[in-house]
Amino acid sequence: MPVEILSDEQAARYGRYQADPNAEQLTRYFYLSPADGQFLAQRRRAANKLGCAVQLGTLRFLGTFLPEPTQVPAVVVDILATQLGVDPAELAGYRKRPNTWHEHQPRILAHLGYQPYDVRQSFRLTRWLYAQVLTSTVRPSVLVDLATAHLIAQRVVLPGVTVLARLIARVRERTGRHLYRQLHARLTESQRTVLEALLTVPAGERLTKLELLRTPPTRVSAPALVAALHRVDQIRALGVSAVPVADLPEARLARLARHAQLAWAQTLVRMSEERRLATLLVFVQALERTATDDLLDLFDNLLTSLALRGETKRRRERLRSLKDLDQAALVLQRAVQLLLDDAAPDAALRQQVLDAIGEEPLRKAAATVQELASPGDDPLLEALSGSYATVRRFLPALLTGVTFEGTPAAKPLLEAWSFLQQQEASGRGRPKWSVAPRSVVPTSWARRVFPAKGEVNAQAYTLCVLERLHQALRRREVFVPDSERYADPRAELLRGAAWETARDSVARALDRSLDPAVELAHLQQQLRTAYTEVSENLAHNTALQLVPHEGGPLVVLTPLPAQAEPASLAHLRAQVASALPQVELAALLLEVEAFTGFASAFTHVSDGQPAAADLPLSICAVLLAQACNIGLNTVARADVPALTLARLGWVQQNYVRVETLTAANARLVEAQAVLPLAQAWGGGEVASADGMRFVVPVRTLHAGWNRKYFGAERGVTYYNFTSDQFTGFHGIVIPGTLRDSLFILAGLLEQQTHLDPREIMADTHGFSEVVFGLFALLGYRFSPRLADLSDQRFWRLNKEDDYGPLNELGRHVVNRRLIHDHWDDMLRLAGSLKLGKVKATAVMRTLQRSGALSGLGRAVAELGRVVAELGRVEKTLYLLAYVQDEAYRRRILVQLNRGEGRHAVARAVFHGKKGELRQRYREGMEDQLGALGLVVNALVLWNTRYLQQALEQWQQTEGEPPADEVSRLSPLLHEHINMLGRYDFTLPDRIAAGELRPLRNPSSWEEQLVEIP
Repeated sequence: MPVEILSDEQAARYGRYQADPNAEQLTRYFYLSPADGQFLAQRRRAANKLGCAVQLGTLRFLGTFLPEPTQVPAVVVDILATQLGVDPAELAGYRKRPNTWHEHQPRILAHLGYQPYDVRQSFRLTRWLYAQVLTSTVRPSVLVDLATAHLIAQRVVLPGVTVLARLIARVRERTGRHLYRQLHARLTESQRTVLEALLTVPAGERLTKLELLRTPPTRVSAPALVAALHRVDQIRALGVSAVPVADLPEARLARLARHAQLAWAQTLVRMSEERRLATLLVFVQALERTATDDLLDLFDNLLTSLALRGETKRRRERLRSLKDLDQAALVLQRAVQLLLDDAAPDAALRQQVLDAIGEEPLRKAAATVQELASPGDDPLLEALSGSYATVRRFLPALLTGVTFEGTPAAKPLLEAWSFLQQQEASGRGRPKWSVAPRSVVPTSWARRVFPAKGEVNAQAYTLCVLERLHQALRRREVFVPDSERYADPRAELLRGAAWETARDSVARALDRSLDPAVELAHLQQQLRTAYTEVSENLAHNTALQLVPHEGGPLVVLTPLPAQAEPASLAHLRAQVASALPQVELAALLLEVEAFTGFASAFTHVSDGQPAAADLPLSICAVLLAQACNIGLNTVARADVPALTLARLGWVQQNYVRVETLTAANARLVEAQAVLPLAQAWGGGEVASADGMRFVVPVRTLHAGWNRKYFGAERGVTYYNFTSDQFTGFHGIVIPGTLRDSLFILAGLLEQQTHLDPREIMADTHGFSEVVFGLFALLGYRFSPRLADLSDQRFWRLNKEDDYGPLNELGRHVVNRRLIHDHWDDMLRLAGSLKLGKVKATAVMRTLQRSGALSGLGRAVAELGRVVAELGRVEKTLYLLAYVQDEAYRRRILVQLNRGEGRHAVARAVFHGKKGELRQRYREGMEDQLGALGLVVNALVLWNTRYLQQALEQWQQTEGEPPADEVSRLSPLLHEHINMLGRYDFTLPDRIAAGELRPLRNPSSWEEQLVEIP
């Protein structure tokens, strides 16, 4: 029989009044229309009229009848009695007539047009449930809510909670079995044998082949890259890559693959044959894509490391040779001075130089300069020049193991790659190096690659092609079809008939015209208005100066002064902060869980698992261990079943993952949003984005170098988004410190809370014209804090426009024709992003190229905002507003300070292991930092509730505080929260008497972990 899918609390809430209906609900569901009045007039007794009206309103509101119809909120009885002109006390008489209740119910159904839940409606609901289960992976409890809403919309009386829960569980179970059966049937006998072999331990080995294959690489080296290529070859050799699964529900397949990634081999062995093989098939296909991503990440890291090591070596050698270079330069300087002496006769000049300096010193100095002076080549060439031996260790495997494809712009690179593949092939058919494709070699490499006419330096050519491939992969000009993160970002763009169908609706959703001339005219008017406002206020704007400069006027903006803090605000802040109760972080989490129920968002990675006893307690313990970076051992307790080490390890493995953390976090964000104090801080329309840096001292592919932030170590950036209500609503783990602007738009589009921020603040490193362009296309406002305005360009659409004293400042002209010609392409791009067809990060990588942009990239970078505020025009409108409006600058600063304040709290929480992130794999980093974000949100929510209570007490004694002072309070306080635990100084009597403590069984908890259901 299907498992129970609802908790007792959820089941008790089903089809019941949870609280008094609000004013809007009373008007919508309990207002009696004239038709209702005529229907109720047929009841003669006042008690029957009122009781029938109560049942009628209850059916509208809840979608079902109550077992005891009169057990409704008093406000419902009062409003219905008022409309009927009867005494609310009459309802007591209705309570005594159960037969009358049941007599009224079919008549109410007929009056309202509702259908009873019978066999016919059960069949329809079952079909609807099959469609939902096949196309999504929503939790069973959420599916109950969706089914309830669907039945109410269809005017069908809700079935009993047990009936609905069992139907949903049965549909999910049957859908799963049908999916397993379909996948199992597509495998040949030999493929089934191969998949079964993944779960056995080969002779002489410790681990199953499954465990070996799903363990990603961690070391960055040439042998590790060869091993990663071999891993991909092993996965392909299983022979199931071509088994067709594209016609099956993608969401269900993703769940199967995720389960296989996390499950123990013993768990998979215990499954039925159909389910086991179906799960392994889907997992192996997904593993091929992720393993390809791993090897490409490793390639990226390795090329970056080689360049960094080569550059470090080059600088060290240059420093060592500077003394010799200086001495040689001084000799040559003396010679040049003699040559430039006008008094020296030309005929005797050479002899005079030789006599003064000597021929041998001159030749030696010239040879030294030729040897040591840096040529005008690409510095990267010099850095990589000593890496050929390392490259040769992995190049043969890379040439044969990965298939690259690319955009038209990458054609020369792919031709060069094909040439290297032919060179690697054995036999007489190899082409000569003299016919190597030359267009891939940039000018900065040409002197080294082609030292003489008709000659090719094979090593330099190979390094050049690899470096070009590295950069093209980063920009996604070159991509790998079998990859997930390195696939073609254009593949899912709306195109052809799909774009023709969606064009009008996309334009309406984005509030854009399909006619580029209309948009350009509107933009021009907006620019004219903005320039005029700044010009007219120039004499009164004491913070703004236009400093004359030979290259055009420079903009100098006086920094914002510190915002004054009145004594009343300082007193209010100190009083409410001191009123906050002292609390343990663990108790805080349990309290927040008690009133939000966020732990119910954590579901088992596999379908059909029963709810574990005291699961919220285990969830809170695991979250605290991860957020504080202290490990499970610190929070485990052998005397509490929900806190044993085995139980916590099982919960962490099966319940805590990105999607459950995201769902739980959304509940906290929603709980914060309804608090009056949070609403005083903001409405959720404004957000900021900034990164926290974490050193990663363990071997991993998913960390990068940055001496400024990580010293000699590598690290990651946790790029997170903070709303104006102080909640964090999304986070992205970035290896190293990649350009932050790549991820800003991704955070807004991919976040899954109810918030819909329309304006985003970021620091200077989050700025780029492409970001302005895409934000404008999608209806967002981008408001970065720029550190220096002197190097910013102000743009115009028409060269002939007159902007008065700002004419010279805004002398740069946007390419109108480019905007006009690519307008439809940009709408198509925006529509694809809005509909989730493509990932924002992949699109940004494509558009933000080093050097020249592609045609579409230039168009996005040069279009502006207002109706279609994009690119350079949008940046200009932003800059004009920024220099004109001090309140705007202050608002940006305040919001960014909120994000930095959250980071300070997060640092205090993440105190264990020196604040270093010790996760080797991307999933582990995302899980742990996601737990950190969730715990900080819980802390913010807890503080906000108690600050609100402290303010209410303040009002009773001190009166209403000014609204502007309340808006400057902050929940980012943690001095009253104990995050370090308590030390116990009690000693058991038997230990004090000299007895030894019992030894632990090292393997016991691991064995328990496997057996936990």
